[in-house]
Amino acid sequence: MNRPALYRLIGFFLSILCVQGAGALCPRTDFLFLPDDTLTAATDVAPQDTCSLQGRVTDEEGKALPFVSVKVAGQLAGTMTSLDGRYSFGFTSADTVRVTYRLMGYEMKTKVLTRPRGRLTWNVQLRESGIQMGELTVKEVRRQLGTTQELSAEDLRRLPSTSGNAVEELVATQAGVSTHNELSSQYNVRGGSFDENCVYVNGVEVYRPLLISSGQQEGLSVINSDMVERIQFSAGGFEARYGDRMSSVLDITYRKPTHHEGSAQASLLGASVYDGLRVGKVSLSQGLRYKTNAYLLGSLETTGEYHPSFLDYQAYISWQPTPRWTLDVIGYISSNSYQFKPKDRETKFGTMEDVKSFRVYFDGEERDLFRTTFGALSLSRRVGERSLLTLGASAFSTKERETYDIQGQYWLDDTNTSTQLGVGTYMEHARNLLTSNTQSLRAGYEWKPGDHDVRAGILWKHEDIKENSREWEFRDSAGYSMPHTGDRLELIYNLKSVQTVNSNRLEFFMQDTWRKETGAGVLSLNYGARLSHWSWNSETLFSPRASIGFIPAANDNWTFRLATGMYYQAPFYKELRDTVTADGATTVQLNRDIQSQRSWQVVAGAEYKFRIGNRPFKFTTEAYYKAQSRLNPYNVDNVKIVYYGRNEGSGYVAGVDFKVYGEFVPGTDSWVSFSLMKAQMKLHGRSIPQPTDQRWNLNMFFSDFFPGTDRWKMTLKMAFADGLPFGPPHSGLENNVFRAPAYRRVDLGMSYRLLDNTDGHARAGLKGHLRNAWLSLECFNLLGISNVASYLWITDISRQQYAVPNYLTGRQLNVRVAVEF
Repeated sequence: MNRPALYRLIGFFLSILCVQGAGALCPRTDFLFLPDDTLTAATDVAPQDTCSLQGRVTDEEGKALPFVSVKVAGQLAGTMTSLDGRYSFGFTSADTVRVTYRLMGYEMKTKVLTRPRGRLTWNVQLRESGIQMGELTVKEVRRQLGTTQELSAEDLRRLPSTSGNAVEELVATQAGVSTHNELSSQYNVRGGSFDENCVYVNGVEVYRPLLISSGQQEGLSVINSDMVERIQFSAGGFEARYGDRMSSVLDITYRKPTHHEGSAQASLLGASVYDGLRVGKVSLSQGLRYKTNAYLLGSLETTGEYHPSFLDYQAYISWQPTPRWTLDVIGYISSNSYQFKPKDRETKFGTMEDVKSFRVYFDGEERDLFRTTFGALSLSRRVGERSLLTLGASAFSTKERETYDIQGQYWLDDTNTSTQLGVGTYMEHARNLLTSNTQSLRAGYEWKPGDHDVRAGILWKHEDIKENSREWEFRDSAGYSMPHTGDRLELIYNLKSVQTVNSNRLEFFMQDTWRKETGAGVLSLNYGARLSHWSWNSETLFSPRASIGFIPAANDNWTFRLATGMYYQAPFYKELRDTVTADGATTVQLNRDIQSQRSWQVVAGAEYKFRIGNRPFKFTTEAYYKAQSRLNPYNVDNVKIVYYGRNEGSGYVAGVDFKVYGEFVPGTDSWVSFSLMKAQMKLHGRSIPQPTDQRWNLNMFFSDFFPGTDRWKMTLKMAFADGLPFGPPHSGLENNVFRAPAYRRVDLGMSYRLLDNTDGHARAGLKGHLRNAWLSLECFNLLGISNVASYLWITDISRQQYAVPNYLTGRQLNVRVAVEF
């Protein structure tokens, strides 16, 4: 066995001793005379008299740590910290008393008291677990008592990313989450659509553009992964403080730098710069990003001139003039431009015995522009030691323009018989303009009495949306327009929409999290409700939610969870758009009688932590059932969702998720998730699969160091997902009788550490200003599999239809350089 491997084994052995052994076995021991200790004695007592110990446990950033086990060695005395990190208990004095503080994922800390007396106070700070042994940091897996899991922001640094939105790509590897388009940051969660995912940045809800129809158009999301400190994600059964969505919540917290830090990276797909600093009582983090996926789009079958350009800047400022007052400000601006002049395309599809060839020569171009601004202000004040009052305001604005005139002349041939199956022309036209402005005011209150964590909030939101859209599609097959009437020119699709929406929403929530330690184990109960009203349709919603978590004392490696509640999908603008067709022309009308989609959900889960080869692992499984009503059916084309605009369906989603997380390779985090699901809908008396009916899904994230060195690191990301139902366009979900091929993709990244100055040993010259430098070679779509994004439907004069697949990107190499300051 080589020396690094030996150090790893020693490190794991010491970690086990620290977590499972008595206080005397732990190498970390702090004594009473440490300067950061606070001890006060009330009275003198004899050695066998009863004493009391109280205080607060926090992490290195001063955040409260709940569920910390505080025990006295050799006695039954002990307790667990409350949700605000506080503890208090009595014990018997002796010549020497050892008090241990233990929490999974943090280093155990031991306090040695010499003949303690009276009432003692000690405020403890725990560090994240990490016994340093040469190259290795030993870690513990964290326990999840609620339905919200915390993802590691460190996993974003070396993640092979095609979209430039690393946070969303990390979320897409979790259990119950899937994606079918590597160019998009959108994801499906447990049978829900893209619109059913709620995203927060520092407590403020953010939105995605409304006119995006393909992954090629999609630029950078609002979330800047370089600025992220904390990622919380729930795939269902989430708390009442989160908004009216039916599928998931992604809650992002930006970092507040404690010192000057920064990073920069550049690749063939773009570049980014991050800078963070703290001056006195003010912290600032800011990021500038540029993305261009022209290189990636060059692997598509449609050749031409791709000119995508995506640029954004955002800043987060936090000012804390006193320990009780905090002012936070976020500003964001982005400009996403997409220009495309197609030239030609050739696609072969079918089976081995029946191969079809589809050739197209194009004229025209597409020009899209999406501009977004976002700002938020939050003022917080601590009221006493257990209360926090927050007032906030935010504004979100997007201006979207999608314009194209593209004509294609096509030939469809049977390659086996050299027979020409069809020849014709199609033309697509669009002039779609949309502006959306949302302003909100909010107030929140947190109160932590004893073992309770009570939260309440109220939100007022004003929405102003204007749309002016016109799009049509013309088909000509062998000289005949389709559909063919014989006496006039017909368009296969023609839509006009001129609409304005002005509405107000009022939302209120209240919830409580209660934790209790008994002889049977640790019990955590969360319960609450949301109340909301929308002026557009005068609809009032009441959404009760509850979840319970339990850690049995008999075997604290297990954690059990159960959550249930009523969840609504509050309509936004797209859900209102109903259509009326008369004489071949389709006009959009807004439905004022629309209702929120409704879903009653039950989620049951279990978690078991264990070790293999002295490495920490965690197995998680969750089963869920969603009973849905008042569904607003929709069609999906690429990443564009078109709703019926009416509550016409009911249905259900049922499934089970599995995930194994841990150190498959010492010192690195990896995981594998597998999901089974069925999403069914009853529409117009027929039972049909929902558009997101993905029967199975397998995701894997794997990282590894080369043996004997920490300079070389490999990161592999794999997605293998069942295909989704589809059918001819503009024909309704009842005709989605086909199923697309499975989405299969593997991305591989190889990184070499050019410079390692994390310990600050180099202080002179350029190296003294750098912390890390990495050079990465990434291979996207390693297996070169042609995945399908959507279908182009061709109709000949005999009304025979052919579904021509629109394939996604092929195998591409990318070089990336990253520097940390």
